[in-house]
Amino acid sequence: MILFFTEKKFNSCIEFILSRDFDWMGAMRKKISLAFTAGCIGGLLNGLIVWLFGVMEITTAIGVKISPALTPPMLYQRIVWGGLWGLVFLLPFMQEHIMRKGLILSLGPTMVQLFIVFPLKAQKGFMGLELGALTPLCVLFFNAVWGLAAALWLRRTETMG
Repeated sequence: MILFFTEKKFNSCIEFILSRDFDWMGAMRKKISLAFTAGCIGGLLNGLIVWLFGVMEITTAIGVKISPALTPPMLYQRIVWGGLWGLVFLLPFMQEHIMRKGLILSLGPTMVQLFIVFPLKAQKGFMGLELGALTPLCVLFFNAVWGLAAALWLRRTETMG
């Protein structure tokens, strides 16, 4: 079937697209942007908390050798990966319980850190146990900070928009 547009119909379509009634950004693009930004905010807070725990020697006190320096690459890595992980907030579940959703979703980066990054990339043994027996608990806590910060950002932006 061939559709023919008259000049009038074509102009009408263009006027609609250019009008205020047409949503240029689109609801989905806005959601993607907010989820990525929330994840970036969570990643920034995660990096600052990991660094602060190292500076205050909290991780050392519990026998965990995690105390990164506060450098642009350390923060950049956490912000970018945090943003990418933030996209999982787009999954359509627990919308009415965003803080719980943040905690549940924080299990994703936790599993990757414990079962891929530590043993395969960093060569720190299964679940990073070469860094200390409580390493998995620290990773769980630090990623929960990411999930809660991202969820809080999403909650705040939803109530403002």
